[in-house]
Amino acid sequence: GRAAVAGVWHPAFGGRLSAAYPPVMPSLEQLQRALDTSPGDAFLLYGLAMEHARLGDHQAALDPFARAVEADPANPYHHYHMARSLEALGRAQDARAVLEAGLEQAKIHHDTHAQSELTEFLDRLEDED
Repeated sequence: GRAAVAGVWHPAFGGRLSAAYPPVMPSLEQLQRALDTSPGDAFLLYGLAMEHARLGDHQAALDPFARAVEADPANPYHHYHMARSLEALGRAQDARAVLEAGLEQAKIHHDTHAQSELTEFLDRLEDED
């Protein structure tokens, strides 16, 4: 069987992780073990980065976010959440560059929702300068 991780099925997990709501996310250790098997998997990298960010360790989140962006550059949400971690670390200029790259991807793929979210984040960062 396949496992549900936040509503998304992924073959790295052998069974359903949880039927609970809100969904139970895999631990850092589970994600790392899965990445040991599939080191370039953008979904797993994003999950690892999001878990680090959720725990407040934005510095640790940056590498898996960057690897997720590299593995799946067309996904603007990898860019968005990486920029959130950069902002949390006081790196607004770096966050803007990541958001601009994500915005380009959103435009290429006609993702108007992502375009709106990325633009709002960029505008907020500009207003803070």
